[in-house]
Amino acid sequence: MTRSARRILWVWLAVAAIVVNACGGAATPSPAQQASASAPASAAASGGSAQPSAITGASCAAGAKEVKFWTSHVPPDSDALKHIVDAFNTANPDTCVKMTIVPGSETDIAKLLTAIRGGAAPDVYMADRFTVPQRAAEGVLDDITSATQGLSSQYLDFAWAETQFEGKTFALPFDTDARALWYNKDLITAAGQDVSALDMTKGPATIDTVVKIADAVSKKDSSGNYDVLGWIPGGPGAGGAAGAFDQGWHYTWGFTFGGTFADLTACKVTPTNPGVVAGFQFLYDWAKNHDPAAVSRWVASNRPVATQPAQQFPFWTGKLAMTISGDWRIAEQAKYAANGHYDFTFIPVAKQGDQSATWAGGWSMALIPNSPSRDQAIKFMKYIAGPDGQRVYTKESTHLPTIKDLLTDTSLYDPQHAKFLDLLKVAKNRPPLSVGAAYWDALTTAQGSVEANTMQPMDALNQVQTSIQPQLTTAGC
Repeated sequence: MTRSARRILWVWLAVAAIVVNACGGAATPSPAQQASASAPASAAASGGSAQPSAITGASCAAGAKEVKFWTSHVPPDSDALKHIVDAFNTANPDTCVKMTIVPGSETDIAKLLTAIRGGAAPDVYMADRFTVPQRAAEGVLDDITSATQGLSSQYLDFAWAETQFEGKTFALPFDTDARALWYNKDLITAAGQDVSALDMTKGPATIDTVVKIADAVSKKDSSGNYDVLGWIPGGPGAGGAAGAFDQGWHYTWGFTFGGTFADLTACKVTPTNPGVVAGFQFLYDWAKNHDPAAVSRWVASNRPVATQPAQQFPFWTGKLAMTISGDWRIAEQAKYAANGHYDFTFIPVAKQGDQSATWAGGWSMALIPNSPSRDQAIKFMKYIAGPDGQRVYTKESTHLPTIKDLLTDTSLYDPQHAKFLDLLKVAKNRPPLSVGAAYWDALTTAQGSVEANTMQPMDALNQVQTSIQPQLTTAGC
């Protein structure tokens, strides 16, 4: 079967699945639909309907060509997106970009597929960048190679690579980020622990050190339920679903233990790589030592849904002392917990002297096929994903840019933000695969089983291998 035929088949199957679900009742959400893989601003859960946002497009000139822009981001990140959209509309009165906040998650595109089938698709879609190769293989995104000639050198190499499939460009990179261990100084000090052990100037702490500090902070009520947790290194995700509570994902711990998730030269996924298995073993052991059911109950109470407003995040409300998270928390702290005493440090390491690992994600701007406003949509994509848009987003959201020139613009970074800029220099990345979203979902399911202690790490990861490798072989690299 040709690549073209395979793409048509993938799209047909995806749409057919939606029709079956619509006729047969609600399907069980995938782990990635239930939990966020990126910043809280993109953590909207599946469910609900896409409604035109009332915050953009209100002041457009009469007769302007409309460009529909969909994002799953919510405040505070969507506030920055609004400012960029408004600035573009003001500078381009012949075009009217209307932003719609569409509930969803990084790998959940059910609403997009439904909209495409119904002739109501957006023109521009904000896609989690690591999923672009898969969406391109499925035919969901339009080829913009001819419209983006000469732009690749402006962007970070890894970010541009994630927008490519079969040598063609299917999106423009937008933001990126890095991950660290955030901690609440007051909770740690109140528990009688030495908060200086986490000082970033001392290098990464060991996992054992962090667990010891966290366990001293954790408190249970008379019923044996956790009231305050010192740390959740992995999951469960919102509401107790499979996945990470914050950014303690399968990739986080696989990278921490020196693992690799794919061999792109051989076109193979490698979930049973020893480092990945070791990361999953850590998550299994931590969960076993802390009662998986009790941890899940705490999560269900303190983060019942992925759409929880940022100001209610347990780390800001004093119910969680440490969390692996990203640079976007800087803006959240300033807005929702300005009077608290917080800091961040390297993600902890297995052994003293090991090099800490972090990874960078980020989003992209993609064009949906058959856009009636193709030229105007691409112009907007170049603006929001270019220096003007990324400058605003970097400053207001405290994410990091993918435009190389902006990395050296010191006006965009306060001292905290600059530390994440340093982490970006050594950050790892998810492999750009034509099955990237499916691989993420399979790893997430495996993480959930391991953290529930219902499967051993190697057994769960063997299932991932068996499920994903045939898909990759069919789709190609």
